[in-house]
Amino acid sequence: MKHRIKKTLLGLFGGALIIGSLGACSHGGHGWHGWHGDPGSPEARARMVEKIGERLDLDAAQKQKLAVLADKLQAQRTALRGATEPREAFRGLFAGNKLDQAGAKKLIDEKTAALQSGSPEVIAAAADFFDNLRPEQQQKVRDFMERGRRWGYRG
Repeated sequence: MKHRIKKTLLGLFGGALIIGSLGACSHGGHGWHGWHGDPGSPEARARMVEKIGERLDLDAAQKQKLAVLADKLQAQRTALRGATEPREAFRGLFAGNKLDQAGAKKLIDEKTAALQSGSPEVIAAAADFFDNLRPEQQQKVRDFMERGRRWGYRG
């Protein structure tokens, strides 16, 4: 079971890393809540797909696969976030004289369940996107991840 969870988390992290890293280029150094609006909005995702599409020279089918991946990641983000504000839920654990251990365990169980239920779709969408890139496009993604910074950053 531990190996499965580790694989799931690595897959989710890898998918999130690919799309998150590539998505970083779409806001050019400005905060998401500046002129870009809500990062979860359809408009923001469309801009991200367009920007990444330009950087990687994606064809229409590849852009569609990227859009599916962005949608799956957003759904996973929403599921992980849950019904309550995450910071409030975390602060609530420390509200009393003692740490709410039962509440902490419940919070972790909820987040783990959300990861386990949504990860297969995210991993499949990430694989579908990445596996359908041409070798030179895949190398651009690898180079970007190796540099560890946004495309177009001049600082």
